[in-house]
Amino acid sequence: MAAKKLSLTSRIVIGMLAGILVGVLLQLTIADTPFVQVYLTEGLFKMAGEIFITSLMMLVVPLVFVSLVLGTSALSDPKKLGRLGGKAIGLYLFTTAVAITIAISAALLIKPGDGMSLTSDASFDAQEAPSFVDVIIDMVPSNPINAMAEGNMLQIIVFALLFGIAMTLVGKPGERLKNVFEDFNTVIMKLVMLLMHVAPYGVFALMARLFADLGFATIGSLLQYFLLVFVVLIFHGLVVYPLLLKGFTGLNPLIFLRKLRNAQLFGFSTASSNATIPITLETANRKLGVHNSVSSFTVPLGATINMDGTAIMQGVATVFIAQVYGIDLTVVDYLVVIATATLASVGTAGVPGVGLIMLAMVLQQVGLPVEGIALIIGVDRLLDMTRTAVNITGDCMVTTIIGKSEGQLDEATFNDPNADVDREESATVSVESTTRSPTPRE
Repeated sequence: MAAKKLSLTSRIVIGMLAGILVGVLLQLTIADTPFVQVYLTEGLFKMAGEIFITSLMMLVVPLVFVSLVLGTSALSDPKKLGRLGGKAIGLYLFTTAVAITIAISAALLIKPGDGMSLTSDASFDAQEAPSFVDVIIDMVPSNPINAMAEGNMLQIIVFALLFGIAMTLVGKPGERLKNVFEDFNTVIMKLVMLLMHVAPYGVFALMARLFADLGFATIGSLLQYFLLVFVVLIFHGLVVYPLLLKGFTGLNPLIFLRKLRNAQLFGFSTASSNATIPITLETANRKLGVHNSVSSFTVPLGATINMDGTAIMQGVATVFIAQVYGIDLTVVDYLVVIATATLASVGTAGVPGVGLIMLAMVLQQVGLPVEGIALIIGVDRLLDMTRTAVNITGDCMVTTIIGKSEGQLDEATFNDPNADVDREESATVSVESTTRSPTPRE
């Protein structure tokens, strides 16, 4: 009975901490034994963790498509899409520019690479980034079904927008089809609730495997770089975003952060903004009170192009690599870094390994050796998890600001401090009632 009273957030935190503890104990004791590697690290933990992430990814495409079609068809004036898109892209680029500016400033102040004698003969083969023109062309799907099968988020967004607009314009057939999509959306959200119920176990497996494999010696050699990136990420997520939210909307940032705990924990454990889209959308709609016509567009777009966490890593990494190699960068170089990273967040959207591709582009623009990426890649996994949590916070912050500006925000839902708790408890009760069907004897 006591366990049932724990909120979803509490259970996820317990699962995360337990996973970290088990992983650390294994790393410090018997991590190298065949039994642990075969049956735990690469066996049970890997299976449970990857099934959890795959289950999240399973819901992303249908949820994004259905939610965006419904959101678009709910707009009385399709011209609003242009305004929404302009606001969303503008805010995402603005926060990315702010993020990398703060990161570069902090790195210049702390100087994490000064006096370090790291090896410089490491190699790193960076993928070539597509041109901006190719990205724009690739946004239009030649085969929507193939785009959904490959999880190409920009192509899915474009097709869903066009489909939703067409539903609005055809009249009664569109209304009938809208009812089908609403039922479909209800079923998908129920799947999200079911998955949230088993999330603590998936998070436990992910954390246990990560920390059992983690090389603490690598982190120790790059401790100053690691801590600087981590602190700047936390500052951006817990200070910059709340200040922007307060400045643009006047809403209470503490309530905002409190309601984001589940989404942040999911993002941290999965290290994937796309995998966390179902939870982010549920948070924006049901906890923050943003109407689906806004959140269904801004959340998937943010998961694709909002790279604030990655920009912070790039800012610190650029200064760090320059200091390690003894290369002095000018003020103009740093301005080029800010501009390149900000624009590249859109230009490389949806490309696998986007963070490293963007960093390679930035280093090339200012004449730094791309192989310097190999110096920091060993500690990037933990930082990637934190970056994802920050990016998700940014997605929800921009979504809330746009919802407020468009009159599509239910402030009563946002300001209700217990709304998220009520949702979690009702979800738990609902799941338990479906998983424990009464037998004839009962």
